[in-house]
Amino acid sequence: MQTNQSPSFGQPARDVLTRRASILFISVALLLAGGCVLKPKGMDAEQDRIDKAESPYQAEYDKRSVPDLPAPATWRDVLRRAFLTNGDLEASYFEWKAAISRIPQVADYPNANLAPSFSYMFNNERMKSWDRTTINVGFDPMENLAFPTKVAKAGQIALEDTRAAGQKFLAAKFELQQKVLTAYLELLLHQYKLQIEEENLGLLKVLSDTAADRLAAAGNQQDLLRAQTQYRLAQNELANMIAEHQSMVAMLNGMLARDAQAPLVLPDTLPAARIVKADDAQLIAMATANNPDLERLAREVEGRKDALELARMGYIPDLNPFAAITGNVSQMIGAMVVVPTTIPEIQGRINEMRSMLKASQAMLRQAKFEKPAAFVAALYVMRNSERQATLLEQTILPSAQQAMNSARDRYSAGQGTFTDVIAAQRTLLDIRSAIAEARVEREKRLAEMEAIAGVDIETLSATAATQPTSRPAAQPVTHEHRQSHMSSNSKGH
Repeated sequence: MQTNQSPSFGQPARDVLTRRASILFISVALLLAGGCVLKPKGMDAEQDRIDKAESPYQAEYDKRSVPDLPAPATWRDVLRRAFLTNGDLEASYFEWKAAISRIPQVADYPNANLAPSFSYMFNNERMKSWDRTTINVGFDPMENLAFPTKVAKAGQIALEDTRAAGQKFLAAKFELQQKVLTAYLELLLHQYKLQIEEENLGLLKVLSDTAADRLAAAGNQQDLLRAQTQYRLAQNELANMIAEHQSMVAMLNGMLARDAQAPLVLPDTLPAARIVKADDAQLIAMATANNPDLERLAREVEGRKDALELARMGYIPDLNPFAAITGNVSQMIGAMVVVPTTIPEIQGRINEMRSMLKASQAMLRQAKFEKPAAFVAALYVMRNSERQATLLEQTILPSAQQAMNSARDRYSAGQGTFTDVIAAQRTLLDIRSAIAEARVEREKRLAEMEAIAGVDIETLSATAATQPTSRPAAQPVTHEHRQSHMSSNSKGH
């Protein structure tokens, strides 16, 4: 009579233990492989950039401590609040942060989930329960285990998309800066023109009273009628400007996340011209060196190069390993090779990625011409505004002031006409407005250049900048600058 004996010792027992250990090792290795990310080079540096930019947005908006604007509010105060409260800028930051979160989604390896299975066999034979049990360990049959290089390349594409999102955030910051500074400067210019119009109204009031006095002394009634008409027209113009000013305040308050009717106190004078510590050649060189849009397009080009390479990897077969054990009866390891046979689909994806790459390269090439051209155009306007402000303020304004004083004195003495006074007055006011417009235009173009170059002018190092090549008329127009320039000229002569 024969009896079935299980191999409990000797070589058969060692074979069983070896097979079981192999199955156990493979199963553990597959389990431990989950959660590994094929992190592309540069991801940590990009994460550091994101973390450094997060400080304004760490707390919920309702819980943030955002100080209100002081009175008066300088351009720095307005810009600081805009950076802290603007929703579009905050949205671009979180788009950047979301982009880096896609890297572990596409670079996770294994990229397929484990799918262990269990089965139990029923029969009438006297077999142990363990020998009737089958355990399979493999990957989800609904998703192939991609070749590692494919996963790594997908992670690199996601990193380039993240870098492009970072440049988009930087571009949004400078676009917001230009938009807010432009609105602030235009509002300040409008307030300055309001002050001029109020002076004009006061002067017309004096002229109207003078004409009335002269009429009482057998003067010309036509002068009185003209003076009263000009005075009423000036009153209407001032009322229109006040309404327009309130509208501009409401729009700027909206940019700063303030109530539209919130009071906004501005300085009484125009801001001092910001000093540029670099010459024109250095400024033009910066136009393409740090431009956020050019950098974003360059990152898109790199990402589409990687996407084209990933599409070509579609010809690489995928390998799905698995392991199974049925008690002491059998132990098995194997792999399923997925051979790519959808050749038209793969080739179509390659052609698509190649076309998208060429489109990105064309956009980058065009932008490399347009961005420097826009920068140079803004630089020309800025320099011309400096020249114009200096000419008007130093040469033309004193002459117009003298002509105005002479015409008013002659009219008060009964030797001049009212028309001469009005003409001289209009000329003087137009010149003062032109000076303010030139100075504000200079600052607006400077903000535009900052947005194009992606660099704050104040961050330029004086030691790194070369000596200015522009003439004195192209330098910032301030009273102190004019005095020092005149002093230096007198010493030189």
